[in-house]
Amino acid sequence: MPAPLVFVGAALAEIAGCFAFWAWLRLGKPAWWLVPGCASLVLFAWLLTLVDSDAAGRAYAAYGGIYITSALLWLWIVEGVRPDRWDLGGAALCLAGAAVILFGPHRA
Repeated sequence: MPAPLVFVGAALAEIAGCFAFWAWLRLGKPAWWLVPGCASLVLFAWLLTLVDSDAAGRAYAAYGGIYITSALLWLWIVEGVRPDRWDLGGAALCLAGAAVILFGPHRA
């Protein structure tokens, strides 16, 4: 599976898992929200292991741009807060950085 698709799946799993904890602690949701939250975070970690990279840190660094963009989409779609131009500009910078890290000609 191509790395960008893995990163998108990982981002959704990470955001959903973290949101479950946020909802429990900050929004007063019941403790059972932690069960799918933990499962989602395990799925996130497993998905990142599917990225073909010579170093885990490089995979995580490239993932960061996708995560930031996905978090802003979550903000808009789930939380109903539309990202502003600064959010969008920052996400574009992060995606450019992720592309350099992911597709650059790294030494072995």
